[in-house]
Amino acid sequence: MGNGVQDQRAAHTPGEVLPSASSSHSEPRPSVLNSLLSGALAGALAKTAVAPLDRTKIIFQVSSARFSAKEAYRLIYRTYLKDGFLSLWRGNSATMVRVIPYAAIQFCAHEQYKIFLGGIYGFQGKALPPIPRLLAGSMAGTTAAMLTYPLDMVRARMAVTPKEMYGNIVHVFGRISREEGLKTLYRGFTPTILGVVPYAGISFFTYETLKKVHAERSGRPQPYSYERLAFGACAGLLGQSASYPLDVVRRRMQTAGVTGHTYGTIAGTMREIVAEEGVVRGLYKGLSMNWVKGPIAVGISFTTFDLTQILLRKLQQMGYTSR
Repeated sequence: MGNGVQDQRAAHTPGEVLPSASSSHSEPRPSVLNSLLSGALAGALAKTAVAPLDRTKIIFQVSSARFSAKEAYRLIYRTYLKDGFLSLWRGNSATMVRVIPYAAIQFCAHEQYKIFLGGIYGFQGKALPPIPRLLAGSMAGTTAAMLTYPLDMVRARMAVTPKEMYGNIVHVFGRISREEGLKTLYRGFTPTILGVVPYAGISFFTYETLKKVHAERSGRPQPYSYERLAFGACAGLLGQSASYPLDVVRRRMQTAGVTGHTYGTIAGTMREIVAEEGVVRGLYKGLSMNWVKGPIAVGISFTTFDLTQILLRKLQQMGYTSR
């Protein structure tokens, strides 16, 4: 059996602070708890920061209206004039209910998959090689998506409907179950999983790789905060661009019950979108907005996770040394 230090180090890249040898008697559970707490905070801050842009993107994704930056601005401004400033965050409570457990599970799962794959590939305690690094991110995203998908469905419905239709999260669940059936809560699940594999894989892979290269070339074990933000922004840009068409398909299938469409399959939904709106204007609608909000959100998310992890480990070490 490996000792606690070896197990804990396997979950971190060279760009992160690791506990000292004095904490070798620590058990894995605090590390898992730290990952869950750090991931939850990272997801909450990132999504709240870009919630108005995210809501606007979803509205365009599920409609046949042509997207442009000018039209997106007009939509945001009209929403503000009609319903007030806080209406720009409509559906954010549902987002938080989904994103907090999603981010917590995803980041924690990523740390555990790195340990697992490190043991399999013989890189225990070291940065993973490229393929396992990509695999760890994909597996983490898939795990989180599978466990939290109905909450994503609820969030999408609240984002595209008026306040009068759905009062709160419980109301959305109840009404969908009663009027459309429980299976509706998993409509769009397949494109979600197909999209999350490249998105999470590429995002985590890019961020981890940039931190590894930075540590090797700069000689500094930790990037500065602004460097972490930049690495996360690059990760978000690449990950979201790769999976965007499936994100559009997912949103169309999730909101079919309130938009009058009857999207049934991924291929059928894609064909209908392309036939009505074209490839670029349909399957990539709102991508330019994602290039703004995606890098911001992912940069905030990865940076918050890393810094919170470092803080919690330092507090944990202080607790051990004070005993």
